[in-house]
Amino acid sequence: MTQFKFPGQQAFYKGKVRDVYTLDNDLLVMIASDRISAFDVILPRPIPFKGQVLNQIAAFMLNATTDICPNWLLQTPAPNVSIGKKCVPFKIEMVVRGNLTGHAWRTYAAGDRMLCGANLPDGMKENDFFPSPIITPSTKASKGHDEDIAPSAIVATGLATAKEWEQLCKYALALFERGKEIAAKQGLILVDTKYEFGKIGDEIILMDEIHTPDSSRYFYTDGFQERQEKGERQQQLSKEFVREWLIANNFMGKEGQVVPAMSDEWITTISLRYIELYEKVIGRSFEPETLSPNETYQRIVAALPI
Repeated sequence: MTQFKFPGQQAFYKGKVRDVYTLDNDLLVMIASDRISAFDVILPRPIPFKGQVLNQIAAFMLNATTDICPNWLLQTPAPNVSIGKKCVPFKIEMVVRGNLTGHAWRTYAAGDRMLCGANLPDGMKENDFFPSPIITPSTKASKGHDEDIAPSAIVATGLATAKEWEQLCKYALALFERGKEIAAKQGLILVDTKYEFGKIGDEIILMDEIHTPDSSRYFYTDGFQERQEKGERQQQLSKEFVREWLIANNFMGKEGQVVPAMSDEWITTISLRYIELYEKVIGRSFEPETLSPNETYQRIVAALPI
């Protein structure tokens, strides 16, 4: 992926799947690449249109939640590009869970009934709905894996004040409720997701992407209850199918393990699955758009304030 040099550029950061440019006037240019990661490892081949899919779902969801809280996004001048406001981030991921799935289920199955300060009721089965959504925050690690943390530790360690934590929870639960409403219209259940927030001055701002298949898990509503009653696996809409393929090929990101070869056919399959995710999550036909690096650069520069 081309690395650009923009007018007023102050810094560049290459993340696992996105390139982030910091410009004058506290602006960020975030380019969603076609790189794909799993188990904290970047896989060796890009996935066509993945960046466009995630960028456009995120923009749709951010624009659909502006009445709940302010967010960082200003505009999307190219299919895989977002321009927005630079924030001072809270080093916390606000993980909201509506169902007993994934990490929460593994904790529960091990016999624990407390996760990040949240009580897990007795008598639940995997994928059951919680009586009401819970927040299980984690630290946002600059290196390595994020770690679970209780709200009391967040305040005690200064990651957020008690007042800020209260506002973060309020925003996160309201965003999750809106996400569930949007998903329900598409015949989906928003199972769990994560939000990241920052500050501009004293104002708390929603950052990053929201409600995308890379940051969220969706189940299909149709047949959900029947599958629960029979103890069957739920139909899932996320990038979990990539993780499952890796596990089946003996890769979980552990030392000494080798990423399996990715055939052209498998790359095409992943790309088509991401496009299916786009169309199912937001209910629009996907319109692929391929720009040259120069066209992308020109659109970004034209969109920057003079």
